[in-house]
Amino acid sequence: MTQQVPSTEPELAGVRNFRDVGGLPTVDGRRVRPGVLFRSGHLAHATEEDAEFLASLGLHTIFDFRNAADQKLEGPDVELPGTRNVNLPLTDPAHGAEFWKMVREGDIEQLHGLLGDGKAAARMVGSYRTIVKERTDEHSRVLHSIAEDSVPALMHCAAGKDRAGISIAVTLLAVDVERDAILADYLESNAKHRRYKVRRSGGGDSAYSPEVMDLLSPLFDARAEYLTAAFESIEETWGDVDTYLEQGLKVAPQTRERLRERLLD
Repeated sequence: MTQQVPSTEPELAGVRNFRDVGGLPTVDGRRVRPGVLFRSGHLAHATEEDAEFLASLGLHTIFDFRNAADQKLEGPDVELPGTRNVNLPLTDPAHGAEFWKMVREGDIEQLHGLLGDGKAAARMVGSYRTIVKERTDEHSRVLHSIAEDSVPALMHCAAGKDRAGISIAVTLLAVDVERDAILADYLESNAKHRRYKVRRSGGGDSAYSPEVMDLLSPLFDARAEYLTAAFESIEETWGDVDTYLEQGLKVAPQTRERLRERLLD
């Protein structure tokens, strides 16, 4: 019988996509310990009540994977007393500010050219592959930091779906969480109350039309094919997860054991 883990998910007014990944099962029958690893969207719009809740978690480190363009658009994270903030910009799944300027301001024909005919989903698949293959130093730093002392930890990007999603997945792979459980947690970002709020600055009747939203949806969806592409990229590049961790991320077996001690029941 599957053990039920009580939900500790709060109603946060200004932080999207927050959750504790505690309870996820490993391949050897253990579980991620509740209260040690959290994920969310950015914290820039956290209310005073949100900040009080986040402070109550006793977070040691917040890993912010946003880049400078994200931070300029959304603002800096709220500061929490006694919490270390680490900014590790990862490849933006949309490849930069100019792309997002087009998304937010472009007319329908521009958006069709940019995102139509499967281009948006293909861009996301390519980005997930790139993050895994090219951001090994950043993911190595996260895992070594957690193994040393950085728990409880919160990982976030802008929406808490792509860059944070991959980083959470890599962390869970390192402690042998079941692949299906990692994917199921990732797909929770599709819940309506979790989704990033799309803001369009190009006026006119087409700003939030169904046609526009249909073009944008691959960018804001959590799709199994995206995370699966990241997993496939690991296997194509390194052969298997163990080699990826040891050679790609320079995570020795003893470091993985410390990660298990930090994160698992």
